[in-house]
Amino acid sequence: MKKRVAIFRSELLPISETFIRDQANALSEWEPVLLGRTEVPGGLETPNVQREIIPESGCYPVRSLRYWLWLPDSNVVHRLQQLNVSLVHAHFGIGATDIWPSVKAANLPMVVTLHGMDINIHQWWWKKGHGGLRRRVYPCRLKKMAQDPNVSFIAVSNAIKRRAIEQGIPEEKITVSYIGVDTEKFKPSGLPIEKRKKRILFVGRMVEKKAPLIMVRAFYEIRKQVPDAELVMIGIGPLLEDAKRLARSLDVPVSFLGAQNSEEVTAQLHQTRVFCLPSITASNGDAEGLPISILEAMACGIPVVTSANGAVNEAIFHKENGLCFKENDIKELSENIISIISKHQYLLELSNAARRIATEKFAISKTIKFLEGNIYPKQNRY
Repeated sequence: MKKRVAIFRSELLPISETFIRDQANALSEWEPVLLGRTEVPGGLETPNVQREIIPESGCYPVRSLRYWLWLPDSNVVHRLQQLNVSLVHAHFGIGATDIWPSVKAANLPMVVTLHGMDINIHQWWWKKGHGGLRRRVYPCRLKKMAQDPNVSFIAVSNAIKRRAIEQGIPEEKITVSYIGVDTEKFKPSGLPIEKRKKRILFVGRMVEKKAPLIMVRAFYEIRKQVPDAELVMIGIGPLLEDAKRLARSLDVPVSFLGAQNSEEVTAQLHQTRVFCLPSITASNGDAEGLPISILEAMACGIPVVTSANGAVNEAIFHKENGLCFKENDIKELSENIISIISKHQYLLELSNAARRIATEKFAISKTIKFLEGNIYPKQNRY
């Protein structure tokens, strides 16, 4: 009989978090149960995985007092016991600190996956209340929780592990484990890459660290030398309207597709020559972990041009399967993209290497095997 793992995400499940659903679906030795506090309207469906929504118990004063005293929620404790789980796997440190008192009261171990914003954002930013009044205690609670022998951490990249150590989490409690992608679902398809239009694809939330405005400015420079170049941008967020205004002011034809599901993203990848994510470190310290969008592009045989902190020299190797550049360097970014979309042989070489590295290093069948064989058992006390 398989052991059960409760996979916790406060909200089940944002459309952008296919990686949580896919990782749960890929488990073979453990039976997953998705556990959350609320449902996301129009969010991801998970037909193959049981879902449990456990709203906070009690009236507002009771909930507030429980939060500030960092006490367990009896509803969560009882449901974890009823579900007969052996382990809780929480995604994102913020939600992990919220549920930890209940997990501890249920006498269960917990592993926490750190993705990026939950560990990269400066502690002073949280403590000054920029993330909301309740989140002022987040950095302290994360470090305190990390001292418990029944809590361990997964970093989605070496860059995230280094940052977690800087933030006070003991190095010996952190294991780098890639999320991985389904390399059978994401694979080369459609027209041969060298016969496609000179299309560049950007996928990501329209926020500071994803640098959508830098992408538009770089496209303006690219069009000067490659007039038939195209740019498709997928994603929504606070900078979307700014990006649209910038494209209009520069008179460049950017296709803004808004939020799209995984199937549409895949369809766009199959029409693309280059995937670009010009990430930067945001003013509050937020930076990339290892974007799944980059791994999906690689699996589809798409060369990647990026400055993403967690991807450079870990997933993208300069001049081997893509090109890397310094943050905010629009000149270098535009020159890198031009060098790929304009040279067929170079494009093919990078494409083949992208697919090879994706299957060798990031196939979810391999990353799940590592997760179940090296991380989950360490936290299983039954």
